[in-house]
Amino acid sequence: MTERDKHSAIVLVGGRSTRTGQHKAMLPLGGTTLIERLVTELHRAFTDVVVVAAPASVAEGALPALDATVIRDEVAFAGPAPALLRGLRSIRHEIAFACSCDLPTLNADLAAWLCSILQEPHDAVIPVVDNRRQVLHAAYRARCAGAFEQALIRGQRSLRAIVPLLEVRSVEEQELRSIDPELRSFFNLNTSEDYATALSRLSS
Repeated sequence: MTERDKHSAIVLVGGRSTRTGQHKAMLPLGGTTLIERLVTELHRAFTDVVVVAAPASVAEGALPALDATVIRDEVAFAGPAPALLRGLRSIRHEIAFACSCDLPTLNADLAAWLCSILQEPHDAVIPVVDNRRQVLHAAYRARCAGAFEQALIRGQRSLRAIVPLLEVRSVEEQELRSIDPELRSFFNLNTSEDYATALSRLSS
């Protein structure tokens, strides 16, 4: 078994993208789209890549052909928690890196490292950047699906509210910078200005 075959990766694509003016996953970046760039980058470290997308019946469900397993949300725009639950139920390995689709400079080496340091008794490894848990740039065990399902049944739909129910190892910035000195992997696209910054970074 190679290193790429040890863990899985999950990309969540189902959210609205009102602040960028179009769906983030389909933004053009360097001759491709953001979602294609993400999948390609993740394949450097993972053979099993799962994309959880909006239902095909809504506009945000339109995706290019991807070298990944694409599964669909049952309900459009239900939030990241149900989407992550579907992803965890679809992976081939015990541990998966999970991220949102708006990370143009994602570092697959950092993603794989987060998976590699997830040891018992922890359920998840979650980076802390700017004093904030990066719950959609983190490693989770497949068994977390049970906690997510029970929380959703109780009406808890916030991913940040569910994560404290898990045994989590936090990783602080100093440790992260040993692999990603400028923490570029955590830069995400929320606005048109962020998109312009991403284009500038990728062209330099």
